[in-house]
Amino acid sequence: MFTGTTASGRPAEEPPRKGSDPDDTLEAAAVDGTAVAEPGDAAGTRAAGETEPAETPGATATAEPQERPAGEADPQGPAAGILRSNRHLIALSVLCALSTVLNCTLSLLRLAHFQVATYDLVIFDQAVRGYSHFSAPTVPLRGVTGGFGMDYIQLADHFSPILAVLAPFYWLHDGPETLLVAQAVLFALAIPFLWKFTRRVLGTPHAYLLSLAYAISWPVAQATAVEFHEVAFVPLLSAIAVERLHAGRRLPGLLAVLGLLLTKEDLGLMVAGLGVWLFFTGQRRLGTGLVFTGVAVFEVVRKFLIPLAGGNPAYYTRYSKLGEDLPQMLWSAVTHPLQFVGMLFDAHSKWDTWGLLLWPALFLCLLSPLVLAALPLILERLLADSDNWWSTGWHYDAFVIMILLMAGVDGAARLIRWLERRGVPRPGHGLRLAYAAAVFAVAVTTVPYRPFDNLMNPDFYHPDPRAEAREQAISMVPEGVVVEASDDFGARLSGRATVLWWDYQKRGTPWIVASVNNDLRGVVDSYLTEGYELRLDRQDIVVLHRIGS
Repeated sequence: MFTGTTASGRPAEEPPRKGSDPDDTLEAAAVDGTAVAEPGDAAGTRAAGETEPAETPGATATAEPQERPAGEADPQGPAAGILRSNRHLIALSVLCALSTVLNCTLSLLRLAHFQVATYDLVIFDQAVRGYSHFSAPTVPLRGVTGGFGMDYIQLADHFSPILAVLAPFYWLHDGPETLLVAQAVLFALAIPFLWKFTRRVLGTPHAYLLSLAYAISWPVAQATAVEFHEVAFVPLLSAIAVERLHAGRRLPGLLAVLGLLLTKEDLGLMVAGLGVWLFFTGQRRLGTGLVFTGVAVFEVVRKFLIPLAGGNPAYYTRYSKLGEDLPQMLWSAVTHPLQFVGMLFDAHSKWDTWGLLLWPALFLCLLSPLVLAALPLILERLLADSDNWWSTGWHYDAFVIMILLMAGVDGAARLIRWLERRGVPRPGHGLRLAYAAAVFAVAVTTVPYRPFDNLMNPDFYHPDPRAEAREQAISMVPEGVVVEASDDFGARLSGRATVLWWDYQKRGTPWIVASVNNDLRGVVDSYLTEGYELRLDRQDIVVLHRIGS
């Protein structure tokens, strides 16, 4: 950073501020030279790898006043000096805290009011509990429902060993609430890395607007509303990977990439996409290495590690029109390109997904090679046979929202530089700020149509009329037993009992707790003729106990 001028009219160098974080000085025009200078910057845009004295290259922050000589007192007092020197740290901490509270409020109130589903929260709760007991991450609910038995392990379903890092928090509180809070914190911790990336490429005010847009974005809200999934780790890890690699800090960037590979089997495709981005932005050796690593890990995990754990790698990857595995799918794309492209747009829900994914970045993510990191996961969804994957009603969009927002930042900067090179009269700062403000405005406009709108409804904060009956039903189930539960009860029982999903199969389970309607009364009566007694029948909530168990 520079302040003042020399006799020659060149900016005078400002020494690094005492006590400041070197990373806070905006590291670079980055390895691909994509930083954009704001008015008042002395640095401007530099070529890749070019540095400036006492400051990392390509800083986008505006010049600040020189500090007082050493020993001179701050007339506003030491507290004011601390606030100034740490203002961004304080602001980001507040923003992360508010994001955490926002997500926790939504998820914990839904849990308290019996609005969460047994699938998939209980599955992850059982897996992390296994890790916390230094044993295998068995998921009886998934195993019994799928016909695999009580000892089925989570790694056979999805390869997510990263869940083990949450185990120590179960020593503090053993229950699904821990997962919901952890997810809220993980989503929030991605904010500083998005902020650093945006500040480097666009500027400081822009970074705050983008950070707010991410915090209230509809993919984050949607993922929060469908309880907990391994996606909780992805915005943070992908933000670290992109921001650190963009800044030329390979070690932390590659550690984040390793974390992605341990989060879910198909994130090897995202890692390969990150490699393509690096290749096209000048880091060809590293980019090539990540492409091969991502594809290799994806294939090894699916074809060897998941079967070794007792799973079926084809269970979640059904692509009947393209082939049985990645090589066959790639060959189909090459030999039948029109069919391949047509499959990406052959349903209305797919058009909705494309639009809703690209709109938060105002479609400018398409101007950045970074969008290639998100593309494999989007293609994986839209090419699949299952229409569940095509919609935006689940958590899948949160896997790529961070990549798309960062790609939008990069795409906007590239467009503005392109305009400037063609003689448009210095639109830079105004256009950059307009873009950031528009992204934030788009995020705000989606709130009323996605789960965060629940927080604006006073009725959301009040339990439903059957809450007392539900609590009574839970209290009747002893601790440590095996219980089958309908969707609304499973998460509240998990932690105090081994929960299975009530799917009307007669397994002889000792306890059953369920919400029933008139259509299910016949099912309940059939249990009564097969050795069960009715312990509670209140407001269409029943508790069944197998006699003698």
